[in-house]
Amino acid sequence: MSALSLRGIHKSFSANQILKGVSLDAGENEFIALVGPSGCGKSTLLRILAGLESADGGEIVVGDRDLSPVPAADRNIAMVFQSYALYPHLTAAQNIAVPLVMRNLTRLQRLPLVGPLMPGQRKAIANIKREVRDMAASLKIDHLIDRKPGQMSGGQRQRVALGRAMVRRPAVFLMDEPLSNLDANLRVHARGEIVELHRRAGVPTIYVTHDQAEALSMADRVAVMIGGSLLQLASPQVIYDDPQHVEVAKFIGQPRINLFASQAAPDGTVAFGDIRLRSAEKLTPGTPVTIGIRPEFVAVNRNGQHGLPARIDRVEFLGSEIILYCRLDAIGETVIAKLSPAEGTGLAVGMSVRLEFAPDRLFVFAENGRRLPSFPMSADVALETANG
Repeated sequence: MSALSLRGIHKSFSANQILKGVSLDAGENEFIALVGPSGCGKSTLLRILAGLESADGGEIVVGDRDLSPVPAADRNIAMVFQSYALYPHLTAAQNIAVPLVMRNLTRLQRLPLVGPLMPGQRKAIANIKREVRDMAASLKIDHLIDRKPGQMSGGQRQRVALGRAMVRRPAVFLMDEPLSNLDANLRVHARGEIVELHRRAGVPTIYVTHDQAEALSMADRVAVMIGGSLLQLASPQVIYDDPQHVEVAKFIGQPRINLFASQAAPDGTVAFGDIRLRSAEKLTPGTPVTIGIRPEFVAVNRNGQHGLPARIDRVEFLGSEIILYCRLDAIGETVIAKLSPAEGTGLAVGMSVRLEFAPDRLFVFAENGRRLPSFPMSADVALETANG
């Protein structure tokens, strides 16, 4: 088993810079989900890892071996494509066997007429068939080995593609949105299967997806790419609870995070309603900032006097939770609140409410998007500061 390390990967197509010095490390048995919007460079990075594209700069190291100059066929990296890329004229067994045939048989042994006459060919083929049967059984597709891709469902084709990748016992697994062609229910089931297969293989896995639910539920760590740059790499919980860039906060989380434009006050603090925040970094008065808060930390007060007055524009009932879209009376901006069914009982479109925000759950982002370390000030200190 070997760890994977990417060091400063750059890639441009003409004047369009796709990857801007991407670096990350994956442990020997680590599952990393590479997530980001379409066009951010995720698939290009995967193709460079596989050797299907060449990087303009940087290194790809597996263990202590630099794979940057190594051809794709010699990298021992397996890739599962979005379309599965199965050979339509071959059976499932023949598709799974392809990497074994290429690795274990010589060119002469692979020839239809000459092959059977070559020493060791029959024994090698028998070993290949045994490995294919064992892999098919472990994936529970042994009943499909004689079928061709056109006779299989999307989920079955996906398992065959995974079997073909796993049977070669690669040093690294790459997966490029392998669940995107499956229906919603099958995707949820397939997530668990892929994680289990990864654990069984015990090698670094890079899983590309634009679906944040897949990324957060499957990965040991999540890498968020925006515009060709890796903005944050951390555990799913840290990515969600402690985003280090406003673009990470915007991309991760359903429903989306609430964001409000603000600026530093004359004393360098940031005010949001009756909450005052002080940054650990000194802010020049008037410096633009963005304040963010997750919907689950917005409380809806129906009858109290505290909080910002708002009106409910839309209510979404999702079974285990209720999503409210409220418009603030003072500034006309929409605030999203996520409530339990009990908390949302009786709330309806058009109702006037007051919104309260958990002070210790407010994020402050600088003008360049970077997260600023900040903390809420107590009511006494805030009042004292405001009065000079």
